[in-house]
Amino acid sequence: MMKLRTKFILFVVILLSNILVLSYFILKQNKLLFLASEGFVLILVLIAWQLYKQLIRPLQLLMHGTEAIKSKDFSIKFNLTGQYEMDELIKVYNQMTDELRAERTKQEQQHLFLEKLIYTSPTGILILDYDENIQQVNPRALKLLNADASTLTDKPVDSLSHPLMQEIKTLRSGETRTVTLNGSSTFKLQKSHFIDRGFTRHFIMIEELTTEILAAEKKAYGKVIRMMAHEVNNTIGPVNSIIQTTLMSDGIKKSSQAAPLEHALQVAFERNNNLSIFMRNFADVVRLPEPQRADLDLHGLIHSLSGFLVTMARDKHIDFRYELEAGAFMILADKRQMEQVLINVVKNSIEAIAEAGIITFITHPVSRQLIIADNGKGITAQDNDQLFSPFYSTKRDGQGIGLTLVKEVLINHGFEFSLQTLRPGHTAFTFRFRE
Repeated sequence: MMKLRTKFILFVVILLSNILVLSYFILKQNKLLFLASEGFVLILVLIAWQLYKQLIRPLQLLMHGTEAIKSKDFSIKFNLTGQYEMDELIKVYNQMTDELRAERTKQEQQHLFLEKLIYTSPTGILILDYDENIQQVNPRALKLLNADASTLTDKPVDSLSHPLMQEIKTLRSGETRTVTLNGSSTFKLQKSHFIDRGFTRHFIMIEELTTEILAAEKKAYGKVIRMMAHEVNNTIGPVNSIIQTTLMSDGIKKSSQAAPLEHALQVAFERNNNLSIFMRNFADVVRLPEPQRADLDLHGLIHSLSGFLVTMARDKHIDFRYELEAGAFMILADKRQMEQVLINVVKNSIEAIAEAGIITFITHPVSRQLIIADNGKGITAQDNDQLFSPFYSTKRDGQGIGLTLVKEVLINHGFEFSLQTLRPGHTAFTFRFRE
């Protein structure tokens, strides 16, 4: 298509050519008139050139501004020229670029704020693209999923095997679900959506509720335990006092039924003491003090407890195996509380083995893990979600305190843990310590 500039030049050339042709005919009749016509032609050429510049320059500026906007450069502004029509055009252009620049700055600030908010959020966030592939993952989500960004990004949720991902893939937009893994960690999953350039995109929020749920549980059962302990101790104390006074009285010693009576009272006294111990165990869970953290060699702690733990396992012909990495494995923990944790975990493993089994201690200092594995009967799926619940026990005479105490201590230390039967004959309690 012919440009406007070419059309204008062609028009002027044709017009002047006609005038020159007419001037040629005038030359034969009147030379003076011919010279005047030639001067007129020169004046027309000058006027045409000025008009050309005035017409074409605004168009050139407009084209230059359009190219700048196309390349998203909103920094170019034009100065006023003193020509009314052109200045009006320049004012409109400058106002438009000012508004575009302000809008882009506002969007960039909002985007930067949103990025920082997502990055520092205590809630795990996964943002999906239009094809439902994971496009962005914040650090909290990586920690909760125990993964790095390269193993998640650009992959569909369906293709990932993490238990939370298996739950997420069945979530519908707007749905919220609470999931408990391995009986120790509870997560709240929520899927929602937003509109990006006219199309729907989804994002998933993952929130760990373990601490909040544990605090609520502890508050509830703590109140019950304190009330029970108060009533039981108020009863046991006077009753034991009466029993001891009776046992020491001359009347019962002179009785013909002295022996059976003393035996019955002694049994009642011991039962009362057992009941007192029973309540004290529950109270210990509620009154668990804050951990006094100090540098602790985990390998040294395991070796120091070995003698005691072996004694516990000897009657059932259970062997201990140690696959500990060479050197020290330092953690920051309360020694007394960690001793009780290891004793409780090993005691559970011993009780899970019917006869002649193996308990293995495995450490991985690089990944900060300790695994205590046994080849006992394992854990059923039904029991798995309840193992760390207060008062829940799979044993006939169990009180449901041991693993509750373990859970309390490890969460207070900020250590992650899981108890799972990974395959028949292989149940593992895994500790994951902080750096």
